[in-house]
Amino acid sequence: MSGRLLRLVCTGAVAAGMLLSPTPAAADPEPGQGSGAEAQRSVSSLLTDLQRLYRDAERATETYNATAEKLKKQRAEVSRLDAGLARARLSLEDSRGAAGRLARQQYQSSDDLSTYLKLLLARDPQHALDQGHLIGQLSLERAATVRRVTGGEKRTDVLARAARKALDGQLSLAGRQKKERDEVRERLDDVQRLLASLTADQLAELAGAEKSGTATAQKRFMASGALSSVRPPSPEGEKALSYAVDQIGKPYEWGAEGPAAYDCSGLTSQAWDRAGRPIPRTSQEQWAQLPKVPLDRLRPGDLVIYFPEATHVAIYLGGGMVVQAPRPGAKVKVSPIAANPLLGAVRPDPGGKPLGHYTPPKLPEGATEGTDEGYASGAPTDG
Repeated sequence: MSGRLLRLVCTGAVAAGMLLSPTPAAADPEPGQGSGAEAQRSVSSLLTDLQRLYRDAERATETYNATAEKLKKQRAEVSRLDAGLARARLSLEDSRGAAGRLARQQYQSSDDLSTYLKLLLARDPQHALDQGHLIGQLSLERAATVRRVTGGEKRTDVLARAARKALDGQLSLAGRQKKERDEVRERLDDVQRLLASLTADQLAELAGAEKSGTATAQKRFMASGALSSVRPPSPEGEKALSYAVDQIGKPYEWGAEGPAAYDCSGLTSQAWDRAGRPIPRTSQEQWAQLPKVPLDRLRPGDLVIYFPEATHVAIYLGGGMVVQAPRPGAKVKVSPIAANPLLGAVRPDPGGKPLGHYTPPKLPEGATEGTDEGYASGAPTDG
């Protein structure tokens, strides 16, 4: 979710809905209100509200993604423990069967005479010695079998407790995920309600205000010298960026990891996974776990993190531009790096050596923000 909200704000679905269904007429200004600065302040306030709502929705989305990732791992752990428990139970049954067989053999071969008396009375002392040795071996084998049974019972009990605990954890995570899913949908409903309350003129003014604000932020950022040099990517960074570019034009969908749709961290995590270097699923974990890199050392393929809570992420394209999955209703696109408040950048392959020769990927027509969607990308969905 990019904070460049008016690509969604001016969606075709919203505009069509406003044209085809009755909407409240805009109130005429009260005497003395005026229209110039007052109207501009109103547009600015609306833009701020939309940015806040989208940011809330993205924060909820990344929280949902983190829980979904934990739930995936927990399910794998439950499956692993269940498989181990099944093997342990089979082994225990085998050990108990062996113990039973040994007990029957010992009973069938025993009598009231000791081995010493058997040796004295035997017609063939060597045969008696062999019999005694066999009985001794059976006793040792029985003792070992008993130890296996006892150990198997303990292992089975431990695995059964662990499996129950893991299953309880899975159920708890599933309940949390449902609550977080509902939170995302509620935040997106807030956006929809605000959009539905706007007139076509307000939407157009919001689009202009957003475009102007982004252009100003980008100009200021580029003039600051933060991006001081042109750097080639590593081989892995080139692969990750190439994958992201290939996804341009696909829709944003919260919680999605492709291949048909993506959310912001779904795009970046899949891009680097395809490059052969798996990274954390969420933007917060990408920021927390991957090595930081100064903005003046950015190279294509690095990840650019936004907002103080690290709730949005894009992949650096070069030349002050990023590829991102911006927000619901929009599509994967190329945007100015300053489209959102920058937090910093991380590099998934800090040891990767830059390519000696690098040709930037060719972008599809209309890939750059401002020309890609024509403000008609569709209304937000809940994924």
